[in-house]
Amino acid sequence: MDSAPEGVDPNIPNVARMYDYYLDGKDNFAADRAAAEQILKTFPDTKQGARANRAFLRRAVRHVVDSGVRQIVDLGAGLPTQGNTHEIAPEARVVYVDYDSVVCVHGRALLARQDNVDFLQADVREPDALLDKLGDLVDFDQPVAFLMLAILHFIPDEQAYEIVRKLKDRSVPGSHLVISHAVDSTPDTTPQALEIYRKATASLNIRDHDGILRFFDGYELAEPGLTYPNGWRPDDPDAPGNGITFGYVGVARKP
Repeated sequence: MDSAPEGVDPNIPNVARMYDYYLDGKDNFAADRAAAEQILKTFPDTKQGARANRAFLRRAVRHVVDSGVRQIVDLGAGLPTQGNTHEIAPEARVVYVDYDSVVCVHGRALLARQDNVDFLQADVREPDALLDKLGDLVDFDQPVAFLMLAILHFIPDEQAYEIVRKLKDRSVPGSHLVISHAVDSTPDTTPQALEIYRKATASLNIRDHDGILRFFDGYELAEPGLTYPNGWRPDDPDAPGNGITFGYVGVARKP
């Protein structure tokens, strides 16, 4: 990225742009790349993990669409890249949500030529306001899938659980929840990563398996339950990267 949009400080690492860097994207600044490289020194599989997370997104979106859902809300959508949700499910209405101004600029540019797709600037940490805005874009009398990939570990405990509860309460039976979440698999080095993200636009809130499973209270988890990204219905069980273990993913349906 050559220059920063107005109001954006390119000297503060941004978690969305760091993720873009992990995916070999070009929409990032020197501060983002430097912070990402620090993470990679501690967790060298981070790039592979980001790709595994992206592949899980594709499989999960196809699952919810095959289950009959025709509305998808992608929360914390991040920067546009290849394999976006609306490209995976062209038959569904897709609403991308992010609060970051850089993400919004790029998102709107991407979606300028798209039908049945919207980009909403809103903060998931303010669920009541978010749901009010979504009411103009989503029919909550019909099932909706909420995608929360790599976002909940940037939100503190009780606030995160309250957000998911409000999304569940607002949706009808047949709606889905899709989550990917970092897990503390290497506690001896995790503090270094936490410190790096504290200096970025959002700090990490790492949870264990049971803490992540709690997000699905009131839902029915699809098989194989809460698992590592490449363990969730892999296209190729023998594909490289199936040993990625620093995050859990799950897909669930509201009964």
